[in-house]
Amino acid sequence: MLDPKVLATIKNLPLLAKTVVDGFMNGFNKSTIKGPGLEFSQYRSYQPGDDLRWLDWRMFARSDRYYIRESEVETSIAIKLVIDASASMNHRDGELKKIDYARFLAASLAYLGNQQGDAVGLYILQGGELTALASRPDAQHLNRIYYQLQKIEPAGAFTQPSHYRELFTGSAKRELLIFITDMYQSADEINKLLDGLAALKHEIIVFHLMGQNELDFDFKDYSQLEDLETGETVVINTQTKKDYQQKLENHIAGIRMQLLGKHMVYKMLSTAQPLDEALRQFLVQRNKRF
Repeated sequence: MLDPKVLATIKNLPLLAKTVVDGFMNGFNKSTIKGPGLEFSQYRSYQPGDDLRWLDWRMFARSDRYYIRESEVETSIAIKLVIDASASMNHRDGELKKIDYARFLAASLAYLGNQQGDAVGLYILQGGELTALASRPDAQHLNRIYYQLQKIEPAGAFTQPSHYRELFTGSAKRELLIFITDMYQSADEINKLLDGLAALKHEIIVFHLMGQNELDFDFKDYSQLEDLETGETVVINTQTKKDYQQKLENHIAGIRMQLLGKHMVYKMLSTAQPLDEALRQFLVQRNKRF
């Protein structure tokens, strides 16, 4: 199992993503990994940034030029990885922050999607702004995603971007949005965003990140806690813990029911949970693929 704290020692994000995906895909039937399309359509000249896996070496041998085999449908799905980069994602459990786990998860899903031949994009939500890398299937674009993931520095309160509809292209192509968030909101901002996205009729998966210390209320060295987004503080004691745990169970159950009611897939992950195990369980549930 790949402990997130061990993963945090791997500073190279592409290596980390490959390690995670190789770990949880070990033993899966290789036939479950898709190619870039099923029906051959035409050749086109190689362009810088194209995925070298789809070079046609027979055409190269005949013409001494590089050609890419194109399909009727180059990718069966466009995957949009959306990261909540509000200040609450800086919550720390030991040495690991929620944003670190989000980075690892997004990098692993991006690598897997790229290996399947799918187009992958990255969208970062921060301060009402939407930083976007539109979905593309090539390896160079995957490196851009890794770079942007490394740069994320959570700040501010969660604010719904006014142009959130740009997350979907409006094309007929199947699109999958994977939202990685801690679901921390003061006035239903995240719920309103998800309501708007649900109306666009694409598939949405929500990964809800929780620190294990949040789940266990394990703050034994602290007498008060500070809200990372508002700066407000609350005194904690034994009675606080009893009240908190019941409220937390109700809170998580409420989120799950709300998202199921919107026909979204919901998965709560502890940042202490081995990432390969979490992904294996999730993808088995979804028939081993996106």
